[in-house]
Amino acid sequence: MRRTQPWTTAACYLAFIFASAAPALAQSANGTTTAARRPSERKELVALPASGAIRLDGVLDEEVWKRAPGATGFVQSEPREGQPATEQTEVFVAFDADNLYIGAFMRDSDPSREIVNDIRKDFREDDQDDFEVILDTFHDRRNGYVFITNPAGGRVDRQIANEGREINSSWDAIWDVRTQRRDDGWTAEMRIPFRTLRFVPGADQPWGINFSRRIRRKNEVTFWSPIPRSFNLMRLSMAGEVSGLKVGAAGRDIRIKPYVLENTVRDIGVSKYDQKFDAGVDMKLAVTRGLTLDGTIRPDFAQVEADEQQVNLTQFAQFFPEKREAFLENSGMFYVGDAARLNRVFVPATPDDDNLLFFSRRIGIRNDRRPLPIDAGARLTGMAGGFGIGLINMQVRGDDVTDANNYTVVRLRRNVARGSDIGVLFMQRQSTENGDNYNRVAGVDANIRFVGRLDWNSYFVGTRTPGRTGGQYSARTSLNWEGNFFHGKGGVMSLGENFNNDLGFYRRIGVKKWFADIGIRPRPEALRKRGIRELHPHIVWDLFTDQGNHMVQKRLHSGQTFFFENGAVVELSYNPAFNLLDRPLRLSPKVDPLPAGPYGWNEWGLLANTDQSRRISLSSRLAWGELYNGTQQTINASVTLRPNYRIRLTSGVQRTAGDLALANGKFVNSFWTTRANYSFSPNMFIDALSQYDPSSKQLNANVRFNLIHHPLSDLFIVYNDQRFLTPEAPIAGRSVILKFTQMMAF
Repeated sequence: MRRTQPWTTAACYLAFIFASAAPALAQSANGTTTAARRPSERKELVALPASGAIRLDGVLDEEVWKRAPGATGFVQSEPREGQPATEQTEVFVAFDADNLYIGAFMRDSDPSREIVNDIRKDFREDDQDDFEVILDTFHDRRNGYVFITNPAGGRVDRQIANEGREINSSWDAIWDVRTQRRDDGWTAEMRIPFRTLRFVPGADQPWGINFSRRIRRKNEVTFWSPIPRSFNLMRLSMAGEVSGLKVGAAGRDIRIKPYVLENTVRDIGVSKYDQKFDAGVDMKLAVTRGLTLDGTIRPDFAQVEADEQQVNLTQFAQFFPEKREAFLENSGMFYVGDAARLNRVFVPATPDDDNLLFFSRRIGIRNDRRPLPIDAGARLTGMAGGFGIGLINMQVRGDDVTDANNYTVVRLRRNVARGSDIGVLFMQRQSTENGDNYNRVAGVDANIRFVGRLDWNSYFVGTRTPGRTGGQYSARTSLNWEGNFFHGKGGVMSLGENFNNDLGFYRRIGVKKWFADIGIRPRPEALRKRGIRELHPHIVWDLFTDQGNHMVQKRLHSGQTFFFENGAVVELSYNPAFNLLDRPLRLSPKVDPLPAGPYGWNEWGLLANTDQSRRISLSSRLAWGELYNGTQQTINASVTLRPNYRIRLTSGVQRTAGDLALANGKFVNSFWTTRANYSFSPNMFIDALSQYDPSSKQLNANVRFNLIHHPLSDLFIVYNDQRFLTPEAPIAGRSVILKFTQMMAF
């Protein structure tokens, strides 16, 4: 019998997506949904041209701020959805030939209780008071730019796509903000150059816009254009509009960013230091009003923070997130899969690392996590002709173990109707030394928003690797409902027996994953009077079978979460597990390996996080009960001290004490971790990370100093130390790295 090829199946699957989605898309295009707002219901704000220069000092004393109509009437999303904000906020928008200006006055009846915990670039905003802006410059109700500040003038900027399904936290814009603290609140003035943004040029082009304010001591979140509590600022289909802008032509935004680097390094056990001088350049060009071309020659990532070690009790490789700047910007464009729930905690975050189709960390890093030099690369990302476009090409040098390889990724996505999109993906790793050494992946995906709050997400991909036949595919489909009271998700994912993706991350092949994520969020008034804002009984169940539907793994989490009014969280859970070992597994160097075979066990869990906005806060997760054929006591806990918004100290431990049914089955695996951060200003800070493994007595330390001496221009000084704390220990490994970058914008 002739086998159907994955490429043929992919075409049929795409046709099925179009056919299935057509009725819902038609209805969505002609009607409304509870997750989108009719044009007649949208709030509107008029931007005024500045009649003179605006001095960026946080004081709203220019003449235009007195004339500009204000955005007022903010509404709560938390804690009491739909109720007026407890403190008043006024926002004004102005512009001149080169810049967009946003002025905001956050009134406060007790400003002495405002909370500011951090001023470093891209601070964590949910632990403190803040003011947030989102701009939908293409007016497509999907994609936007986010700008955030706090009372001390810290800065956060992000790109978001498809209403937050992709969040690019690494995006860096040339913009500025100044704030002033007053006896009756605080004010902020933002200046955002038009060349930083992409938009449709011309006068009188309306933009989507929304504003949000967080009052942390009350754990209150408010919006100018109201947003249900199950969503957040990124829900652009519910944003308001700003009119009156005369923005002229889109900015060129040409950037050239060379770097020079000096690296002095000594490996563990080596007495001699080696010195290396290197240089390279990153480039950015606005090809069109919606497309950005990024190029790099000899990129270097010496300043990237070291990975944080973890206790691993499985036979699978651990997932370490991408941290290299060259791969982070616009990274959401290349994501294929489901959307994470917003404003929830303790849910595995998108991307799904059971099968992350594109994992950029595969480029330029060997399987043993040793780096490989990248000679050059380019990326083209953005919007053109109604398509979202992502293109990557990177040339990576080889070594004695790995061939030199060229990596290509192509991603196209088409928006359809309201909030829906379909797309295609192609990826290739091709050895430049051996033409028969390659891996190719291609497929289609769809994200369909039906009437109401129901979403359908699906994909199908096929792979090609020399020497493999049959079973070279992966497919996933899921339905998700996101409401204030009920949320539910269910679906299935399948990886064929010969699925192989050299640009992805996955743990098993030849399996199906059946998953469900269901819960309710009642808010009984009787409990709220006692400090409990929300209950969250829920299940997150993952069941893995082989292609013959025989169970090979399960992770069943059933929990009850208590969300407190001050932001503290407590969760009790019961977590049955099963793991079929296809080979012996050693959980600790000091114990015998577990024999291959099936293992099932039951685990109980307790999670307890105190109010994270306090000067001293605790995060902890405990697990106890069974583990494989024995027992366990596991703790993962950290304490954070913040004397003021400049200093953050965190110390934590991951520790599992196990007792397996083996001759010498007792073991303890642990890591101690300490982090220290000091911010001299929003543009200068120092970070330190140290980890200690008691079993091997190995200590790793990483210290990074970062000075942003000009916009998007940095000076890094990085110190690394690796040593063993034993009498017979070899000479410690050390390195000192000095890196200087200078952004030149035109």
